[in-house]
Amino acid sequence: MITDEDNYIHVCLKRSATLKRFFTFSLLLLFSLEGLASGYFHGGGAYNYGLASYRVDSLKTLLGSSLTSKDAPIDTLTINRVNKLASEFIDINPDSALYYGKIAIAKSIVIKYNKGIADGLVQLGKVYNLKGQYDKAEKNFNGAKLLFIKIKDDAGLADCFIQTGRMYNRMSKFNLALVYFNQSLEINRRIKNDAGIADSYHNIGMVADNVGKSTSALDNYFKSLSMDIKLHDNLASASNYNNIGVVMQEMEIYPKSMDYFQKAIKIWEKSKNIQGVSTAYENIGEIKLIEKKYDEAIVYLKKSLKLTKEQDDKDGLSSLYADFGLCYGNKKQFDSALYYLGQSIKIADDYKLDYNKANTLNDYATVYNLQHDYKNAYNYAIRAKQTADKVGSLGLRSIAAFQLSSALAGLQRYADAYEMRKQYDDLKDSLKSDENVQKLTSLDLASSYEEKQRRLAEEHQRKDEQYQEKIQRQGLLSIIFFIVILGMIAVLIVYYKAKRKQQRINIILEEKNHEVLHQKANLNAQADKLNESNNLKDRLISVLAHDLRAPLSTLRGLFGLLEDESITHEQFLSMIPQALKKLEYTSDFLDTLLFWINSQMENFTSSTKSFTIKEIAAFEVQNYQEQAAEKGIRLLDNVPETIAVTADPNSIRIVIRNLITNAIKFSKKGDVIDVTATFQDESFILLSVKDTGLGMSEKQLNKLFKSKVDSGTGTNNESGTGMGLLFCKDLIEKCNGKIWVESTQGSGTEFFFTLPTSTVKEEEVAMAS
Repeated sequence: MITDEDNYIHVCLKRSATLKRFFTFSLLLLFSLEGLASGYFHGGGAYNYGLASYRVDSLKTLLGSSLTSKDAPIDTLTINRVNKLASEFIDINPDSALYYGKIAIAKSIVIKYNKGIADGLVQLGKVYNLKGQYDKAEKNFNGAKLLFIKIKDDAGLADCFIQTGRMYNRMSKFNLALVYFNQSLEINRRIKNDAGIADSYHNIGMVADNVGKSTSALDNYFKSLSMDIKLHDNLASASNYNNIGVVMQEMEIYPKSMDYFQKAIKIWEKSKNIQGVSTAYENIGEIKLIEKKYDEAIVYLKKSLKLTKEQDDKDGLSSLYADFGLCYGNKKQFDSALYYLGQSIKIADDYKLDYNKANTLNDYATVYNLQHDYKNAYNYAIRAKQTADKVGSLGLRSIAAFQLSSALAGLQRYADAYEMRKQYDDLKDSLKSDENVQKLTSLDLASSYEEKQRRLAEEHQRKDEQYQEKIQRQGLLSIIFFIVILGMIAVLIVYYKAKRKQQRINIILEEKNHEVLHQKANLNAQADKLNESNNLKDRLISVLAHDLRAPLSTLRGLFGLLEDESITHEQFLSMIPQALKKLEYTSDFLDTLLFWINSQMENFTSSTKSFTIKEIAAFEVQNYQEQAAEKGIRLLDNVPETIAVTADPNSIRIVIRNLITNAIKFSKKGDVIDVTATFQDESFILLSVKDTGLGMSEKQLNKLFKSKVDSGTGTNNESGTGMGLLFCKDLIEKCNGKIWVESTQGSGTEFFFTLPTSTVKEEEVAMAS
């Protein structure tokens, strides 16, 4: 049965993604034509938060008295500076941006400066979009669009399309947003505006992420990031780093996700970008929420909330209140949880934030499921599903299906719960595919390669400039020297010049040779990384085919019997404990598989610790007793309880599991499989998995542990991938051990591997076990 804990995990993971989609790029969002401000931000009072940037101060200094004096001349340069000032205030103080945008429009009307009017309308549209006043924002963007077309300003028109698309993105009108982003991309390509092209890719990626197309989102994020790095656009790079981290978080690769978040945080803090820092706090809070560190999560969410309130960002407020609701719900403080969820859904309703509304309805269902109030959970989950269908997001539909399954199970409507669970599994499979993992890995490597190539080119350019300066200085000194001794040693001068010329040629040739060798080494290193990526893919597919087939087939058969009424309800209930055991084992396997995937990533730190080998061996032997019994094989566990090792438990669990399944595969009725452990010496423990099965020939033994092999069929025609033993060798060596095999054809096989002994005393290990 689905637990309340599972409910929380799934909702929390998706929550992290949806928040960032709308919130990440609001640091550039925007403002509409309706009456001048009351004068509250006049003159020096336009920015009183103490965070004004150097650019804002510089623009205000340049403008001087031209903003306040009625007699000051009006010219296009002044108007452009006022519009630039309004743009700089967007992510600092939206009301100030509104004030200066209206001044720019008023001055432009006086001198009939259409570009100034259009730019001012865009700034106003941005502000009203940020405030959730979409009708006003749309009017301003439409007005700006017509003026840009009239004056044939392609760059301005492309930016206007970007801002319009962002407005529709906030309104959850994703198809319409995508139309505008693609139009902007087409214009920017035509005018060869690299910064605009990068911005278009970024926004297209956000729309793809919103509707659950993770592969397309990653494609566009990395295209944008690659261009931003070349353009040295740190703020745009930070937004891409953040959103790539979000996709990794959706895929549950938390260490890499945090790496990308940290890259974004570093840039935002250095540039004192309030909106970005607020986003960073929320990201960290959600990671803490996933880690069940609720009090720490609340601390970070409160920091983000303070900054978001200053920006009057309604979308961000709605998302944050929903996060608070989940934190307090999991702390069993349900009154506080429902209060914050109520605040979130009120903002979503008031400002037509359908995406946030679907998210919050899912959160309501989660909190009620945690309270075992399945009736209310069901009602909110139904509403969440309807809203998610309207929005068109696979992720939101997946969460709604999961909450409905939990609520229906709580209401004892087991058939409906089972059907809804199947819908959830189908949706989740489409969101998390091997293709996404492969795409993420390859794009990540491509991005790293682009960054390294850029740095290498800059270093080469710097060295070339230094070398040219050195040659110029040496040439000048040589000329002076030659003039002094010209009349005295003419013959020596000729000889000396020829010698110096030959030396310079030799130096240049030597340096060029070093450069060629260095570039060749870099290319070899990149080829090695790509090969590692392909090996990761092959190993992942082989493990899935090798270890998931049997437990999933058992579960499918059990539920098939129930579906066609081959067994009674009482018989099904009697089988539930065994089914739960299979589910627990499959879940444990997926955890270890995720561990292995993370172990292949860069910067992975192995979780090495001291433990008794008995607990892992006994667990795996117990789980394969049924499979061995079906073939008439005796599976024995003769591992002493007091032997302790120092290694990574998940790695050793995978190795023992693989060796046991291989032994069962190549054994027949009446054979015996024995798992044992003993001290090899003071430093290492020797473990073995021995069987009396078919055995192997000398030719087969020579192929093991070297590369992928052609796996033969088992005694019951079982198939294999040929990658398992190579995988085991990799894990054992990472634990500082060795693995080998002894076998005689027809007499059985015995696999051995060693592990370092534990530094914990035997008495302490015995007490712990």
